[in-house]
Amino acid sequence: MQQSNVQGLVFLGLAFMLFGAADTLAKLLTTTFHPVQIVWARQAGLVLVAVVLLITRGPGLFRTADPVLQLTRGALAVLSALCFVFAVRYIPLADAVAVTFIAPFMVTVMGAVFLGEHVSRARWVVIVLGFGGSLIIIRPGLGVFHPAIFLVMLAASIFALRQILSRRLAATDNTLTTLTYTAVMSFVLLCFPLPLVWQTPEGGETYLMMAAMGLLAAAAEVMVIRAFQVAEAVVVAPMHYTLIIWATLFGWFVFAQLPDFWTWLGTAIIVLTGLYLVRIDRRVVKVRGTIS
Repeated sequence: MQQSNVQGLVFLGLAFMLFGAADTLAKLLTTTFHPVQIVWARQAGLVLVAVVLLITRGPGLFRTADPVLQLTRGALAVLSALCFVFAVRYIPLADAVAVTFIAPFMVTVMGAVFLGEHVSRARWVVIVLGFGGSLIIIRPGLGVFHPAIFLVMLAASIFALRQILSRRLAATDNTLTTLTYTAVMSFVLLCFPLPLVWQTPEGGETYLMMAAMGLLAAAAEVMVIRAFQVAEAVVVAPMHYTLIIWATLFGWFVFAQLPDFWTWLGTAIIVLTGLYLVRIDRRVVKVRGTIS
């Protein structure tokens, strides 16, 4: 394996460990604070990254060929994060993370619907199996799930739509431009409802938790960007599924919550089908490279 791909795997592995830690802090904070305030604090960390980028790269970073799409993507980032944080207030972190893994399947479906991308029969079979895995986790009608799980599905759907917009923007805009717009737009939008739900933290420990959450999420975003800068996307993409490991470990240590057998089974189906999609993408990339 190329050294750059190894570096990318390390960066992305660390990124998802940090994301897991940030999500754990967010769940802890939901016992006291409104999700709007929690997401605002998390996005504040990303804004710091955007400020550093603007200082080092200059205001030209705001130059975009499609400002409407950039602003829309920022708004979607707010909705996705709010849905997820609302949900983890009521359901175990590992369960929520497992359901978010349906996002890659939804990206494929949305790519076919909105971008006219070709989806082979094998891909459709994999997508159906992946959604079947999510139903095993949710188990609707069996009285074992919390309705908040549907907020996680909505968050995954919105995240998938963000990825579709990212594909459109990638043709004209720099990745760092997209990151900057998303950070600033989401932070500004959250500032409007924030006074309505604001609760002043009591004690330095709470301030520290909020600051740590924002900084961990920001550091994770930077590592994700770095990973995709140095490595091939089809090689490092499977690292996304390591998030379930961290969510399970943090959920066990902090909340004494462990996924049950059916959640593990559904997660295994989703991960295996997701990895198969990545394998298909890798073959496509190799064929294109051979042709070119």
